[in-house]
Amino acid sequence: MTTSIRLAPETEQRLNSLATMTGRSKAFYLRELIERGLDELEALYIAEQRLIDLKAGRSKTVPLEEVMKRYDMAD
Repeated sequence: MTTSIRLAPETEQRLNSLATMTGRSKAFYLRELIERGLDELEALYIAEQRLIDLKAGRSKTVPLEEVMKRYDMAD
């Protein structure tokens, strides 16, 4: 899959410099940034949605002791 994006000139320059210094392609670093960033964004948005659900009463919390007992993690 091919996707086009526009970068700010200073970001493009930093990417060019990094690629030149390391001998890797700009595409390599863009893939790395997207894959790592996507993991972080997914975690963030899932956590935000869970907090919204909790505040709205659509979900509830579970005490840590119960979780540890459920997964046989007691001391």
